[in-house]
Amino acid sequence: MKRRFSVYFALIFILGLVIGAAGMYSYGWYTGHWHQRLSRHRVVEYLHEKLSLSQSQTQQLQQIVNNMEKKESELRNQVEPQFQAIREEARAETRKILTSQQVEKFNAMAKRWDAKRKNAGHHAAPPPAKQ
Repeated sequence: MKRRFSVYFALIFILGLVIGAAGMYSYGWYTGHWHQRLSRHRVVEYLHEKLSLSQSQTQQLQQIVNNMEKKESELRNQVEPQFQAIREEARAETRKILTSQQVEKFNAMAKRWDAKRKNAGHHAAPPPAKQ
């Protein structure tokens, strides 16, 4: 009897660990805590520490990273309208196959997706002009 109780206890404990780990993973992934971009400050700090950079090298690296980020931002701003146009085209096609109730829900979902993209640092461009 004691042995059976011990086995059940161990199984429940292991099941609790698995469910808890899955919950933490889901929370971390879907809230963005585990896949956020590295900040440029953290990159410079990491390289300063790992490569034993001098103060001069750290300042130069900071400038390099700043220039890279500026160029990336400019490129992102150039291509974002194209990505937005593709998203809008797909959404328009999707709306064609939905009922009016589904369209309302879909529009609300798309609005949340756009807000999440904007908050994640992906600057959403305004939707293309309707023709």
